[in-house]
This record gives sequence, structure tokens and C-alpha cells, in this order.
Amino acid sequence: MAELAALWIVRHGESTANVAATAAETSGAELIDLTHRDADVPLSETGEEQARATARWLAGLPAERRPDVAVVSPYLRAVRTAELALAGTGIPASRDERLRDRELGILDGLTGHGVQRRFPEEATRRRRLGKFYYRPPGGESWTDLALRLRTLLGDLRRDHEGQRVLLFGHDALVFMLRYLVDGLTEAELMALTREHVIANCSVTGWSADPEGRLVLDTFNDVTHLRRQGARPTREDEVHAEPV
Repeated sequence: MAELAALWIVRHGESTANVAATAAETSGAELIDLTHRDADVPLSETGEEQARATARWLAGLPAERRPDVAVVSPYLRAVRTAELALAGTGIPASRDERLRDRELGILDGLTGHGVQRRFPEEATRRRRLGKFYYRPPGGESWTDLALRLRTLLGDLRRDHEGQRVLLFGHDALVFMLRYLVDGLTEAELMALTREHVIANCSVTGWSADPEGRLVLDTFNDVTHLRRQGARPTREDEVHAEPV
């Protein structure tokens, strides 16, 4: 099977919704104070600085390690992260809706507490089905993410065989790429989600081994942010599902 020379995914920088979601969860509120639809949520000031620090990381890569092409989620927070991170690099970028964030349907904009209060039957259903297969009404399950990412990976392997590809997306996508590229089981993936929160502007990457198979190099790494003096943040995405 055709394979890439390298693959990276960068989670977008801190967004205003990340900050609002953390504040709402901390205060015990039912609703997250959101003023934009999910696709239009902008970066916070911290998020913009994280993206600029990512640009300095990219600029410092040797020519043989730099991405050949970038593919970006169409959501504003990812688009802006890519714009800042790719500025001056000459790396061509395109948008692909398959990199959008997971859709939460009727649970969108609710905290975990809010879901328990307003949709207790959904909280019960999720506990019964488990995080991997649960699909909120009008939303997507983690397996739905896997389906769209499988098609994206297939297209990337066909269209960019032997090239280095950089993706800009969202936290759930980072986990799902680990599942798909590394061949994890459901249990292994869910353990990973319990152990880690994907940091804003973190880098996760794979490179091809001598047999041409992608092997994980780095996961959820924010070393480049610390080196550039940008503050790492690990706010959860607005994925306020019942536990």
C-alpha cells in the first residue's frame, strides 16, 4: 500500500471556547458561554501566540524534515492556527471538511453537569454504550470520526505518496489518528483518552520506517512551545459529555 514519508497533526491553539468551557465546568454551570457557532470560534490571545511559536518550530526544521503540504480543518480556530504557523514557510495548504471537530448534536454547548441535568437519559445511554460507540442525537460517535479519517488517510496516501503531510485539526482527531495509524484496539484508545488531554498546538507525528510503515515519533508534544516562551494549555475541547 502507498504510504507517506511522514505525517503530523497539530491541534489548534487555545480557543475562546476552550477558555469558556473550562470556566463553565469549574463553576458548575450547565451552559458554556459561547457567542459563535462551533465552526466560527476564534483563537484566544494565548492561542495566537502558540500558533506563532509553532511557526518558529516549523521554520527551524531542516529541509529534509519540513512538510511538503498541509491539510487544515475548515473550522476557524484551526484555519487561523495554520495561517500563523505556516506564514512564510511556502508550504501549500488546503482545507478538508473531514478534519472538522466532532459534532455533538443536542449536547452542543452543555457542560457535563448540564448534560446530566437536561438529558439524563443520554448520560445513561452513553454509560451503557461506552464513549467509543455513543452517538448523541444529531451528533457523531468516535467511530464516525474513524470513518471519515479512514477516507482522508486513503486520499493522502494516494495523492501524496512519499511526501510529508502536516494536518491541523482538533483533539479528538489526534486520538483517532493514533487509533487508525497505530492500529490500537478500542480498549487501548479509551485508555489513552483517560491518560492524556491533547494540548493546544501540540505535535503528534509519525515517520516511515525502512519497510515504509508509519511509526509514531512524538505524541502530544509541546516542547516547541516551551522553547519559544509560549504558555502550553491543555483545555479540553467543548466535548462536555457525561462521564
